[in-house]
Amino acid sequence: MDLSVELCGLRLEHPVLNGSGTFDAIAAQRAFGTALLDEFPFSAFVSKTITPEPRIGNPPPRIFETPSGMINSIGLPNKGLSGFVDQDLPLLAELPVPLAVSVMGTSHREFASLVEGVEGHAEVAALELNVSCPNVESGLIIGQQPEETLALIRALRPRTEKPLIVKLTPNVAEPVTVARAAEEGGADAVSLVNTLAAVAIDPGTLDAWLGAGSGGLSGPAIRAFALGQVREVAAAVSIPVIGMGGIESGTHALAFLAAGATAVAVGTANFRDPLAGNRVRAELEAALREAGADSLSAVRGRIAASTST
Repeated sequence: MDLSVELCGLRLEHPVLNGSGTFDAIAAQRAFGTALLDEFPFSAFVSKTITPEPRIGNPPPRIFETPSGMINSIGLPNKGLSGFVDQDLPLLAELPVPLAVSVMGTSHREFASLVEGVEGHAEVAALELNVSCPNVESGLIIGQQPEETLALIRALRPRTEKPLIVKLTPNVAEPVTVARAAEEGGADAVSLVNTLAAVAIDPGTLDAWLGAGSGGLSGPAIRAFALGQVREVAAAVSIPVIGMGGIESGTHALAFLAAGATAVAVGTANFRDPLAGNRVRAELEAALREAGADSLSAVRGRIAASTST
């Protein structure tokens, strides 16, 4: 069965991507060697989020396991723009799939410097904009305010011809308005959902478990919620939607496609099984056949939300 999809002008072998920061391709290649490249689990690879300057991340503990997922408070540790370009990009360029670089800043200027810093590298096929950080100039979370999202994308769109994918936060009352603002500004796609704001308590001390006090919940616990937001957003925009949130099987992936997603991303499952993407892809094909479908287009949007008011 042909599982290929077109995403932002990129022809992908199948619709299964990775969630940013959930699969360390460089470390995996050191561990598995060329075998990883021969059976790479994703049709495109999304890098860890990079910031203008290096970050060491949040203080430990950084992970808390829940009954059906996990809360992470990693804090975006990365080498910064220069370190990424000099050290990581040459290694990621060896991957057999298109590379999308995830970036995050706290102002239009920082975002612009990141976009311009990777724009000229042919190895980079697309950019993912992580808009879950406060804008230092306004104090508002860029991805929670439609006007902030619109202004950012309008500022960045003239700076690159590469596809811009806006990663939306679920911690907002009306994700549709933010997604529409991203589309109006010139985004080529949106991805959702990011993690849900969450807190874990140490039962012995009643203090916050995580070193940073709080973190983001991911995994099966958020799947139904994520599916609902993907369904709403996919019905409201004309650009592709990348759905994610607790996808652990081909059946889960099929549900997100039926909700209107063009592609899906596997995240938390990668921590337990580095080759989860390959399994999800194989199971997706089997799930399609079981559903009596002979293509992805036959199921995409089947349970799309109504756009009537």
